[in-house]
Amino acid sequence: MATRKPVKERSPRRRRVKARRPKLVGVITSLAELNLASQMKEPPDLFELRLDCLVEVLDEVEKKMSILSGRRGEKAPVIITARDPREGGMGNLSFEKRRDLLDRFLDRAKYLDVELRSVRAFKLLLDRAQKQNVRRILSFHDFESTPSTRSLRAKALTAKEHGADVFKVATRTDKPAHLARLVDFITQNDVDLAISAMGMGKLGGISRLLLARCGSVLNYGSLQQASIERQLRKTSRAPIISGLLPIDVLRSAVPRGKVSQG
Repeated sequence: MATRKPVKERSPRRRRVKARRPKLVGVITSLAELNLASQMKEPPDLFELRLDCLVEVLDEVEKKMSILSGRRGEKAPVIITARDPREGGMGNLSFEKRRDLLDRFLDRAKYLDVELRSVRAFKLLLDRAQKQNVRRILSFHDFESTPSTRSLRAKALTAKEHGADVFKVATRTDKPAHLARLVDFITQNDVDLAISAMGMGKLGGISRLLLARCGSVLNYGSLQQASIERQLRKTSRAPIISGLLPIDVLRSAVPRGKVSQG
């Protein structure tokens, strides 16, 4: 009787992260920037509404959102966020105020961005976003330094467990070692989750150019045409906006014909 050869047990395959093209995000923090966004001949892929910066002009923002156009002339996709004061938010807004702001604009959003630390508090809003097919960004900001790659990976895993579509990380990058940690984190991504990474501080501008090339899926830029030199000198503990490069400068770093892992 012929003996059967033992069947080799296959090792489980690691699930591959879906490839996506990196996207450009123009940040809107004022009515002036909203007007500027509406006049762009070559708009970015998305606009981010920093609702914590727009509290005093919400009615005007709602009226003018309809004039925002996307890259192909259709209605522009929008990310909404109302940043926690502990992570760079303006106006020292309470949780209740931030929740109301996000709730007011959720129907107009393509993405909803809340801090990872607030995920349980925002559970009802995040669940509603999922039902409305609004993608969820869970974010982490560190204005003092850049945590270890291991720590960042742990936070990404936590974000994934809470249903994030994107994990966004923004950290202080005053030293090459800080930037190296972000590069390692995004290039060694094995969490099966899209990652958006950026730096602030002395190497903030350089970090955004480099991380866009390394596969950051959302890359945030200023709509104002500020000089690169001034942007690179910014080191204040200001909101995340302080590390932004002009959108046209950032555009040159994003591989338009390629895809990234995320």
